[in-house]
Amino acid sequence: MENIKRCIKRINVEYENNLKFKENIKKEKKMDKPAVTYELLHKDKTTGARRGIVHTPHGDIQTPVFMPVGTQATVKSMTPEELKEIGAQIILSNTYHLYLRPGHELVKEAGGLHKFMNWDKPILTDCGGFQVFSLSDLRTISEDGVEFRSHLDGSKHFFSPEKVMEIEEALGADIIMSFDECVKYPETHEYTKNSMERTTRWARRCKEAHKNTDRQALFGIIQGGFYEDLREKSAKDLIELDFPGYAIGGISVGEPKEEFLKMLYFTTPLMPENKPRYLMGVGTPANILEAVERGVDFFDCVYPSRNGRHGHVYTNAGKLNLFNAKYETDSRPIEEGCECPACKYHSRAYIRHLLKAKEMLGMRLCVLHNLYFYNTMMEEIRYAIEAGNYAEYKAKKLEGFKENDKK
Repeated sequence: MENIKRCIKRINVEYENNLKFKENIKKEKKMDKPAVTYELLHKDKTTGARRGIVHTPHGDIQTPVFMPVGTQATVKSMTPEELKEIGAQIILSNTYHLYLRPGHELVKEAGGLHKFMNWDKPILTDCGGFQVFSLSDLRTISEDGVEFRSHLDGSKHFFSPEKVMEIEEALGADIIMSFDECVKYPETHEYTKNSMERTTRWARRCKEAHKNTDRQALFGIIQGGFYEDLREKSAKDLIELDFPGYAIGGISVGEPKEEFLKMLYFTTPLMPENKPRYLMGVGTPANILEAVERGVDFFDCVYPSRNGRHGHVYTNAGKLNLFNAKYETDSRPIEEGCECPACKYHSRAYIRHLLKAKEMLGMRLCVLHNLYFYNTMMEEIRYAIEAGNYAEYKAKKLEGFKENDKK
């Protein structure tokens, strides 16, 4: 009888150990799985354009996608509800600005950016590198990081890769960016090489410091200025670090369009096909069309909101300046057939009146229209890739943008 009891006890212990072993395996697998993954759905046959889905903790993102810029936890003049209504899938916020005001600790206590701004879809936070390095007279770069003075009150601050990770983890975005240096245009090969190599070392430190890997994905940023050898080296070294996604940084910084396109065409093929590709700070509708053709998935830019606040609106026939006197009695919508609230309910003449009178509604309607235009264009792009006619779509779209110039 005692032997039977001992045998049963041993079996129970072995069973429990086996359950624990399986549970540990599950946990390890869960820890190994990145918070953000890319699923390729379709590749255009005649171009490099691709259609995919990016899976994140706060929902799926259909790509290619444009991210409205919500620098300070808001897309200027828009509510989160309005952004959802016009089809925004993900927004971008900025580490530098939110660190200075209201402070990352306050946002963390509020439950992270999602709860703080009442946005339940994905968020990407930029690392703040572009903003810090724009303060050319107010910052000092070292291997440890960057000391800079706040543009708000002149107070001293220090960003290291580890500090940036602390801030971005506190903000709680789904996708966070590694700390990098964005060099100016033009810049010498020697300085750009040293900067690129430091950015790679910082990226390694960011990855080592990043702990919240089951809820956030850390993307690496390819730098190297406008030198192909440096771009290639940067991409190779960052790919070896195995980030869950990659960005092209340091272009669209004032260079001629030919240089922009040259570096875009060179860099994109260096990026892994099985991970998201993000072109930072771009851009105009025309530049987005060019980059999609090379296989880029993510875009962000302040143009639709900033231009909208100044009365500049995008249409399929090109850009309009509603401050122009010829729209004073124009009863047409900004664009015929557009389904955005501005076009459905208001005329060019009325919106122009609001802008001239400095009424906030005028700016809001222009921003609303521009963001709707961008999101609708991205939907058209995804459909064209699926249909296998992206090259034709792009050619017609670019030709259409020239219409207003002919009048």
